[in-house]
Amino acid sequence: MTTDPISPEALDKLADVAVKVGLNLQEGQDLVITAPVEALPLVRRITAAAYRAGAGVVTPILSDAGITLARFENAQDASFDKAADWLYAGMAEAFKGNAARLAIVGEDPMLLAEQDPEKVSRAGKANSIAYKPALEKIANFDINWTIVSYPTVAWASRVFPDLPEAEAVEKLANALFSSSRVLDADSVANWTDHNANLRKRTAWLNEQRFDALHFSGPGTDLTVGLAEDHEWHGGASTATNGITCNPNIPTEEVFTTPHSARVDGVARSTKPLSHQGSLIDDIQVRFEAGKIVEAKASKGEAVLQKLLDSDEGARRLGEVALVPHSSPISQSGVLFYNTLYDENAACHIALGQCYSKCFINGGDLSSEEIAARGGNSSMIHVDWMIGSAEMDIDGILHDGTRVPVFRKGEWA
Repeated sequence: MTTDPISPEALDKLADVAVKVGLNLQEGQDLVITAPVEALPLVRRITAAAYRAGAGVVTPILSDAGITLARFENAQDASFDKAADWLYAGMAEAFKGNAARLAIVGEDPMLLAEQDPEKVSRAGKANSIAYKPALEKIANFDINWTIVSYPTVAWASRVFPDLPEAEAVEKLANALFSSSRVLDADSVANWTDHNANLRKRTAWLNEQRFDALHFSGPGTDLTVGLAEDHEWHGGASTATNGITCNPNIPTEEVFTTPHSARVDGVARSTKPLSHQGSLIDDIQVRFEAGKIVEAKASKGEAVLQKLLDSDEGARRLGEVALVPHSSPISQSGVLFYNTLYDENAACHIALGQCYSKCFINGGDLSSEEIAARGGNSSMIHVDWMIGSAEMDIDGILHDGTRVPVFRKGEWA
């Protein structure tokens, strides 16, 4: 008799947290789920939990690594400039009708590492263009949405390459469940306490009304101007449809919108970035007047350059986030090769699209008003980590006064 390396009880709790805390799904509300096919055990549990909560219709959309690779290995060249526009248009329509969105991640982070980076970039760009109408509904926080994860064999084998498959999956599963705070007797109550702590941080930052943040650490000397009327968020937030949800399970960050034209200095990544199946490591960039004017990486530089050339906004920032080095994900010592987890281990910045909710009364602002306040627009939103135990951060007030925010990677 073999023991399941993934605890069914923990999966049940994760499904419960995803529906009750992550989404706060409302009676009668439809739900769109995207997931790798290997995550079906979690998809089924979330679907059951959603219907118990009164969901209207739950629609799962599944992806498969073998099918993805089949395209790169067999498709004609023209295929890589196309995307399933009709599918994303349908998702956008669902979100316009107030459907909730849940993404389950767990794909092999290096799935496309051996494929032609030109084709990977073209396919990614086509996908981003097609997805933008749906992404805007998410980025503008028009609906309640969340992301959770599932420990697939391929992902576990990347994170723990020296372990047998079953042991790797069990170790990754335990790390995911611990980070997602679902191992306690009452995981929903645990999230209530965690959200309260994050609210204290955002309240303090919003009281300060900083004009900019200055990041100082190994390879990083960066001044990030903050958008006019910016607002800090973290943990549970209320979408413009009036539903309070937790967009990321897990989450340790508080975040806001930088001013797209007021970022200057240099930044260096402290963790690798897994992007579209490729690994980009040791990113080093220089900003002038908000724009990346120099960029290099010790690994995956071609993918990085293609990413930066996605569109006009791809070289500018859409998010800045603060995470203490003592966060549970950081302390686990695990490099997940997955942005959902790795971004919650360290302070980070994001290239591309800003979140309209990170403005005072952001739900009432037009895209032109957001741009006028310094908000960035792009078809991409890609987070990468710059924080560490060596990171110091000062908040800079409008009169130039500096206020300690982080010292040696921790809240000051």
